[in-house]
Amino acid sequence: MREPVEERGDLWGELAPWLQLLACRRGRLAAGVGLMALTLLSAIGLLALSGWFITATGLTGMLLAAGAAARLDVYLPGGGIRTFAVTRTVARYLERLYNHDTVLRLLADLRGRLFGVIAGLDAHALRERRASDWLNRLTADIDTLDSLYLRLLAPAAVSLVATLGLGGFLALWTPMAGLVVGGVLLFGWGWLVVGQARQGMAASRRQVTTRELLRGRLVEQMQGMAELEAYGALAPHRQRIEALEAELYRDQRRLGTLVALGNALVTLLVGGAALTALWLAATAWQADMLTGPLAVMMPLAVLAMNEALTGLPAAFTWLGATRGAAARLNGLRRAAPQSPAVKSGRATPPGPLAVCLDRVSLHYPGAPLAALEGLSLRLAAGERLVLCGVSGAGKSSVAGLLLRQLTPSAGEILLGGVALDAWPEVSLRRRVAALTQHVDLLDDSLAANLCLARPEAEEGALWAALVWVELADWAMTLPAGLATRVGEGGRRLSGGQARRLALARLYLLDPDLVILDEPFASLDAATVARLSPRLNAWLEGRTTLYLVHQLDGGDFDPPGIDHRLTLVQGRVSST
Repeated sequence: MREPVEERGDLWGELAPWLQLLACRRGRLAAGVGLMALTLLSAIGLLALSGWFITATGLTGMLLAAGAAARLDVYLPGGGIRTFAVTRTVARYLERLYNHDTVLRLLADLRGRLFGVIAGLDAHALRERRASDWLNRLTADIDTLDSLYLRLLAPAAVSLVATLGLGGFLALWTPMAGLVVGGVLLFGWGWLVVGQARQGMAASRRQVTTRELLRGRLVEQMQGMAELEAYGALAPHRQRIEALEAELYRDQRRLGTLVALGNALVTLLVGGAALTALWLAATAWQADMLTGPLAVMMPLAVLAMNEALTGLPAAFTWLGATRGAAARLNGLRRAAPQSPAVKSGRATPPGPLAVCLDRVSLHYPGAPLAALEGLSLRLAAGERLVLCGVSGAGKSSVAGLLLRQLTPSAGEILLGGVALDAWPEVSLRRRVAALTQHVDLLDDSLAANLCLARPEAEEGALWAALVWVELADWAMTLPAGLATRVGEGGRRLSGGQARRLALARLYLLDPDLVILDEPFASLDAATVARLSPRLNAWLEGRTTLYLVHQLDGGDFDPPGIDHRLTLVQGRVSST
């Protein structure tokens, strides 16, 4: 897939990257437009030919009743009417089925691309927004872009071609009718596309931002209800939500009014054009330049254009929402760090990995102080290092750097003697793992959460991992066993159970470099006393980095430590 062009600040610049992605499926899009055009052509042909046939039949019957000789071939127009009717029905069904399938494929493409962008963000960038905000971009913003093809580009193109084609068709019988009707409809098409978009641009674009703010406020209120009640801040918070709702409703009323005016304009345009066609056709009939059936056929053909224009007002009035969603997603793509260039480094042999941080600094954007400043440390393969420090000293930043979740501002990081940015992603995730203070569990089964570490693991291996962390007896008592769902974020588990499940996942992965951030947090002393020897034996032959607050009588004192360092404000303390 080609990289999108650089965006500009105008409408085209904001939509251009997504138009490029649409072009990757240009064949399907062209087929969908063809089905739309076929449906509209059949509708125009059905109404026009039916009007001609009914009028011709009536006139022929009148002539026969008057005793005059008259003849009418009913088979050809009758067959044409049936053909148009069947074609319109089948083409509309296929168009809906095919185009919606195409849009779903496009949305999958867009979501896959945006998920890759989000997955490439570092930990600091991810923490700048709530998980609901990222989800909103993957769902609501992407869903808004589905109108780009299905409601904007394709209908506008088909209706424009139909307008020009209808003008040319009328001109075959009455040039003046073709010119006037085509001009009126073309002017109306221009207003419905350009005028409606300009009138609704600001309000519809504002809707995207207002909805996001409203979602954020609602999430804050639901998650912090107890705190808001305790500090008496619930009423002001509700007032801010009500203000956002009022702004949302105000813009919706404005947009609804514009859509209604646009729909009224379609009715007036098509009706006026049909009356004009009827008047010009009647004038030509009086001058014996046109037969009666043709004079009736022309305004009926114009009336069929209502089907081509009726969807344009709503679509283009809300163009600003599509533009706003595209701009937000463009900003997300620009904020994503570029993938580091893979350097040519030698392959690292299996076994424990040596770690080297050489004058590494890390400064979060907008932070007043550096998280790490000129940090240097070395850890030989198979050794164990305890990195102590209070909250905010930089311990988690070191872990984030080694996991390549963060990018250093300066300095070099070597892993197994190879630059960290030269490691292939799959190999790095297989050989380096961490047990952080925050346990991430999916709203899925116990087995699925364990298999994140080793997807090919068999059931026996999963039970062995649970036995290792003393969760097997508990899991056996569950009616669903390993199929038991843990809830969103592991909410159906206690803090200690979630911690041990994460430890079992680490056991299954079997990495060569292990980072343990307070590994026994949330566990009682008796459980720690039983698990600690097992963990110590399992860590033999692995490079290990402990992240703790305090040693020697503090909250954790692991055995077999080779080195101890203390971090103070991102620097190694000399004391």
